[in-house]
Amino acid sequence: MKYDVVVVGAGIAGPIVARNVAKAGFSVLLIDKKPAIGTPKQCAEGISIKVFEKYDIPYDRRFINREIYGAKLYSPSGYELELRYKEASGVILERKVFDKMLAYYAARAGADVLARTEALDVIRKDGKIAGIKAKHEDEPVEIYADVIVAADGVESTIARKAGINTYAPPHEFDSSYEYEMLIEGYDPDLIHLWFGNEIAPRGYVWVFPKDEDRANVGIGIASDNPKTAKYYLDKWLRENNIPAKKLLEINVGVVPVGGFVKELVKDNVLVVGDAARQVNPMHGGGMAEAMEAGTIASKWIVKALEEENSELLKNYTTEWWETDGERLQKVLKVRRVTEKLTDEDLDLFIQILSGTDAEKIAGGDYGEVIKALLKHPKVILSPRRIKLLKELL
Repeated sequence: MKYDVVVVGAGIAGPIVARNVAKAGFSVLLIDKKPAIGTPKQCAEGISIKVFEKYDIPYDRRFINREIYGAKLYSPSGYELELRYKEASGVILERKVFDKMLAYYAARAGADVLARTEALDVIRKDGKIAGIKAKHEDEPVEIYADVIVAADGVESTIARKAGINTYAPPHEFDSSYEYEMLIEGYDPDLIHLWFGNEIAPRGYVWVFPKDEDRANVGIGIASDNPKTAKYYLDKWLRENNIPAKKLLEINVGVVPVGGFVKELVKDNVLVVGDAARQVNPMHGGGMAEAMEAGTIASKWIVKALEEENSELLKNYTTEWWETDGERLQKVLKVRRVTEKLTDEDLDLFIQILSGTDAEKIAGGDYGEVIKALLKHPKVILSPRRIKLLKELL
């Protein structure tokens, strides 16, 4: 088989690249090792409503469980911070349907799509990467392409085989554990997040409503914690008298929260999405980031193919780092500071911050918020808090 572009991985970034490049008139093959694209999910399934228009994705009720109107944050001692909008600000997806539909949009744009096709290695000819070796329904196959896109997740076989350095230390990953379950008592119009060093070390517990009485209930903690994510999630459920007896689905995953890949391109191979650690380090969400990276990557793939100049692919690295990469580096600074916060600090900040402030901090646009915090009396009286906040400026 021979294509202009082969995209390995049909999560979020891969189908965006495949669709955009196919729309430009080039031959594209999108492959995924799973028999059914989109399963199993490893995601809380929440995303900003803005992505649909920004990345030209239909607002299709087939993959939207519920519209969300904001968030509520809970401190270790139970203080609450609510951010509520009059109009929907986000949605809870059904990722099993959403991912498959993204692949469908790529196919409809002209890309070929093959499920149950696992990339095993790269093909080298005359010292250059000329394609990939794969296994389609247990049969070996060679796929030749001018451009290879590694969108194959955290472990990314293709990025590693191509010689792209994707190493990050264990501390730059979170371990997550999630139940899709029946649960009552929480406003289903909001997502709910609990913080605390005894609740979720370096992370948080979440309730993302999918129905009035059904939600994704999960946790993310530092992967190098001696205790498991499941231990902390089950402990939280017990302490809040929530019976874990109506479990519809259980999902386990590893989420990158740092360690962004420096060189996103090597020769004719590009790495995108989780494979490139393009994830928000503060909350571990990576869908919007994958869409953005896929959009930037596909733009430079099209230009490189049009001008028959593979050197243009390197502009993907440059543009990403000058835009979303710079923003995520700021968010990473926030994550590293929050790791040093005590439960007393978390109680204080949830009391004095507004919902908009919290949103800006999580998004990396926090300069003015931090300057205001440094003037707060309870911050001024603590040299340690002043030092921590100044690390963000």
